[in-house]
Amino acid sequence: MTDPTDDCAPSTPLLFSSRPLAQAYDVALLDLDGVCFAGEARIPHAAEGANGARALGMGLSFITNNASRAPQTVVDKLAANDIEAFTREVFTAAMDAAALLRERLDPGARVLVVGGDGVRRALEDEGFTVVDGADQDPAAVVQGWDPAVDWAMMSEGAYAIRAGAIHVATNTDATLPTERGFALGNGSLVAAVANATGRDYLAAGKPFPDIYRRALARAGGERPLAVGDRLNTDHVGARAAGIAGLHVLTGVSSARDVLLAAPEERPTFLHTDLRGLLEPHPRVTRVDGDEGPWWRAGSCRARVVGTALEWEEDGVRRRAQSGRRADVALDAYRALVCAVWESLDAGIVPEVPELRVVGAPGS
Repeated sequence: MTDPTDDCAPSTPLLFSSRPLAQAYDVALLDLDGVCFAGEARIPHAAEGANGARALGMGLSFITNNASRAPQTVVDKLAANDIEAFTREVFTAAMDAAALLRERLDPGARVLVVGGDGVRRALEDEGFTVVDGADQDPAAVVQGWDPAVDWAMMSEGAYAIRAGAIHVATNTDATLPTERGFALGNGSLVAAVANATGRDYLAAGKPFPDIYRRALARAGGERPLAVGDRLNTDHVGARAAGIAGLHVLTGVSSARDVLLAAPEERPTFLHTDLRGLLEPHPRVTRVDGDEGPWWRAGSCRARVVGTALEWEEDGVRRRAQSGRRADVALDAYRALVCAVWESLDAGIVPEVPELRVVGAPGS
């Protein structure tokens, strides 16, 4: 899809916009866990960013790989985090899995659920008959994360899959962010069933692009922006779908992860949190000088010297020290990302420390 920003430069690793992203794009495809909330914990500035984007005229579509929640449950959880949402704006991996099955099975076909209410409702909405046991001869097994999933439920799915049922995973996330850290995700549980059956499975959700395409068809937007915290799902899926992506640092993938991202994982916009929807994003340009090339963003610039990172903020030059975390301004982070991506693409792997991005507006 063509980027709608009014002054973007395709030759640079990051896109830029002189307008707030909520005005340059007409719909945000927002991830939930790690972006709008983290388990039972609130994420700073999430409500400010999401509600502010809506106030600027941006449509919102909440897309999640968490298949345990029905749309109304998602709306209620967003409301508990002070984010306005409507059920028609929610598209879950369970809904994506049901749509995938609709393309393969006859209406009314029996489907065994290894999951919770979110998966059941999505399948019923697509006209399938939900069953609870392998002895009911299901044509498919849909497996989605839910805290109620246990050994007995997974084993029942394995019996059905061994008997010939199609195995569909709502998503393949290995972990799930919670307020205590990263718990087992659906992908880890799917891998256990696949290991027990020796059978291949179909996967819905992110990082596969169809979840974005289906959600966009429901949302009705023409200029979408995917927003996510996880590079290997949110941003791989966005790139595969040809959609620009805003990465935020409130979930799984860290600033260091972004610097070291493989080409298929790279976002096109960077910010610390959802305030990134409310702001213009600067042009990041490569500038050749007496000291060699630098990447400049706003008043900051950065480069790779050998394998070391060097950057300037407010005229003060800094260099990363091995084994020590570094604090960087948001624009310095953007410049560093472009410098490191250029080095990686040239076959040079810099020494990248853990980074804390500081100094974003209102921090």
